[in-house]
Amino acid sequence: MNVALVNSSVKSTPIPPAVLRSAKKVKKVQKVQKVHVVRAVKHYVLDTNVLIHDPQSMFQFEDNIVWIPVEVLEELDNFKGEPTTRGANAREVHRRLNARFDSTEQMKKGAVLENGGRLHVCINPHIQFNDKGWELLDESPRFRMVRALFPDMAVKDNRILASAVYLADTQTSPTILVTKDINMQLKARTLGLEAQDYRTDRVEDGDIRRTQRRGASEEFEAFDIAGHTLQAFASQQQIVIPEAAHFLPNQYVLLRNAEEPSHGVPACHVRGGQFRKLHTDHVNIRGGRSLQAANLGQRFFLDALYNPQISLVTVYGKAGTGKTLLSVGSALEQVQCGEFEKMLITRVIMPTGRDIGFLPGRMEEKMQPWLQPAYDALELLLARPRKPEQFDGKRQSARKAPQQTASAQGAGNGGGGAGGPRPYTALMESGVLEIEAIAHIRGRSLPRAIFIVDEAQQLTPHEAKTLVTRMGKGSKIVMIGDLGQIDNPYVDAHTNGLVYTRNRLQGQPFAAHVNLFKGERSEMAEVAANLM
Repeated sequence: MNVALVNSSVKSTPIPPAVLRSAKKVKKVQKVQKVHVVRAVKHYVLDTNVLIHDPQSMFQFEDNIVWIPVEVLEELDNFKGEPTTRGANAREVHRRLNARFDSTEQMKKGAVLENGGRLHVCINPHIQFNDKGWELLDESPRFRMVRALFPDMAVKDNRILASAVYLADTQTSPTILVTKDINMQLKARTLGLEAQDYRTDRVEDGDIRRTQRRGASEEFEAFDIAGHTLQAFASQQQIVIPEAAHFLPNQYVLLRNAEEPSHGVPACHVRGGQFRKLHTDHVNIRGGRSLQAANLGQRFFLDALYNPQISLVTVYGKAGTGKTLLSVGSALEQVQCGEFEKMLITRVIMPTGRDIGFLPGRMEEKMQPWLQPAYDALELLLARPRKPEQFDGKRQSARKAPQQTASAQGAGNGGGGAGGPRPYTALMESGVLEIEAIAHIRGRSLPRAIFIVDEAQQLTPHEAKTLVTRMGKGSKIVMIGDLGQIDNPYVDAHTNGLVYTRNRLQGQPFAAHVNLFKGERSEMAEVAANLM
């Protein structure tokens, strides 16, 4: 009875009009919010190069539906036997797909992914192979356009395009072709298909444009402090500036005099506003030449190369800025001093598909054309300076004559030709210097070694990860590259392994990055780089 009274009293109580209007507004807002929550599921069709670029790409599309055309499986099968990174990635994709599709029923229905999406293999029923070869049988308007523009269905790219068209015609929600092949994107857009690059590993890095600008000005971070504080830092080697704690660990900064901005002291930010002076600004090769840093960027670079607390150095710099010469020189000196047991040098090889090929000879001989810049640096560093001209005609003692003969006889072993063995031959024969191919680095562990990766801007993010994870205790890896010279068709200035490594690992206590702006090769080379 009490309950009834309470209910009747509630029903009979009038609700003020303002409250009613407020309640209606709340309901309206709730309806609008529901509309925003509902999102159309998209269908993403992956090209072969996306899976080769990143074997985990099929899991990176949130709760959407991912389609892999059966033609992609055929292309992956062609790559799986290669002893290259491409072959290793193809095998990795096969293993991941096999784990998802472990039965015929699952292949038909598709696999549910952890992110809420689904994974399907697309088989286009309108493509058939008969006595005439591959034919596209459907008569829809878009398929007629495919036949008119790209009639050769024997080309796998055209069949992948046809599969994307089939999904676009049969699915109600948007279909997007994802490919790193720019020409494939253009062909898809010609057919009215939406196409885009694989953007998951794209990096936004402000230093990319800065290092690509034409000019010799150096654009380094600067922080103004009082003149007496700067003078104290110059004498005490270290200083703590709490208001400068926002700089990254191991970030190189120019501390300037606030009263005289033209006066400054280069410094390395350790962490938490603590700065230290640079330790090293030259290279001194035992029995060879000495090099002095020619500009502020090179001083920063040499400090990072010789700092034992830094085990990863990434460098952006255009041609002629001294990337290779300083890297090789510092590595050689530290090996001579016992800081490292050996030095390794590698370079990305693009024209042969990342492989050193089936050429005769040892790996060092196959790699020599690609690593010639490093060899040139070694020859320059290890060659003794020429004697003055007045000593050129001096008679040689009989004691040194046999050594010259023996040296000439050993020229064939060192590959030095008629001029005798190369100065770096002894380093290679003793195992102190190793030339490594990226295709062979997988599975290795490199303790107490300094590893130089030249042309690192050609790497994919997956390849860069493979190299960095090979470093053992006491090792150091130096990745150098010119972001304005990228020949790999599947990476650009924002998606290559060099910028990916820098941006993923920046801020770590073991990582440092340096930009090199000013060319020092020659005046002509610098002017040509800026004007041509």
